Amino acid sequence: MVEAEARQDMAHRIRAVEAEVQMEAEKRARGIVALSIQRMASEAISELSVSVVPLPSDDMKGRIIGRAGRNIRSFEQATGVDVIVDDTPEAVTLSSFDPIRREVAKRTLSKLVLDGRIHPARIEKLVAETHKEVERVVREEGERAAYDAGVPGLHPEIIKLLGRLKFRTSYGQNQLAHSVETAHLAGMIAAELKADVALARAGGLLHDLGKAIDHEVEGSHAIIGAEFIRRFGVNEKIANCVEAHHHEVEQNSVEAIIVEAADAISGARPGARRESLDNYIKRVKMLEDIANSFGGVEQSYALQAGREIRILVRPEEIDDLASIQLAREIANRIEETMEYPGQIKVTIIRETRTVDYAK
Repeated sequence: MVEAEARQDMAHRIRAVEAEVQMEAEKRARGIVALSIQRMASEAISELSVSVVPLPSDDMKGRIIGRAGRNIRSFEQATGVDVIVDDTPEAVTLSSFDPIRREVAKRTLSKLVLDGRIHPARIEKLVAETHKEVERVVREEGERAAYDAGVPGLHPEIIKLLGRLKFRTSYGQNQLAHSVETAHLAGMIAAELKADVALARAGGLLHDLGKAIDHEVEGSHAIIGAEFIRRFGVNEKIANCVEAHHHEVEQNSVEAIIVEAADAISGARPGARRESLDNYIKRVKMLEDIANSFGGVEQSYALQAGREIRILVRPEEIDDLASIQLAREIANRIEETMEYPGQIKVTIIRETRTVDYAK
């Protein structure tokens, strides 16, 4: 009896201590996050990458097009960018999926407009010069970002790819500035938790590296970025921080969890990101409408700002094999009808329930 009473008393005490520890841990975690945000004095300004080149007058549009369209054809061929000349007063729009090409085209067209001499030979010469200029800017921006984030010893190819993020934005937030900010936040949180500060900083700086090439390579930016840095002998723990920050693979260290938290803090802070609310609602609604248009679908929910669509199907109409086929068909329909960054995960949930009543 004494032993049983002692065990019961011990169990009560353990539960009380565990509850106290849990409360204290949550309180400390909130304190660390709040402290890191306070110390990270970033500008609350979002950036919008618009490829619009202003013109001194509408007469310049005719000179850009050239006789029988020869100038505009030469420009598009040399830069790989679509030039849209529409009714917009005193401006032309440049369109391309590649931010570096778009930047080269923007700088080249600005020089041509300023100079006034627009002909195919001049266009080709200026495009070649601007390519070298932008490559130099990319390398300098990558080196500056690595220095600002306190991550020395990176391979020149990684530095170069990092610099390309200068011309990439996500919901209006400049990707290079976001990467440096994430590195600082990860370093501060790691210092508070007595984790590896250098590893957390490197993981934070490189976590979105894949976004510089995700339009050229199939797959999510997290996996692409991790595979890229592994080629240049980067620490496996840093590679795990990169590939695990969207839970696509298992997180193997506390630093990987810190990088994910720092990424979320940087993206979610006031003024960091913006997207047209109408465009966002339209995209999410379109995603759900596509899923609901298929037979056997009961409900569908767009999650993670439209990065995932979760679909509940009627089990009596859709069996396990049909659900695999349905996922493929919905993914194909999304690819054909929508424009979106990265990739959208399609999850089919088929749930069977048996109900009986005790009378």
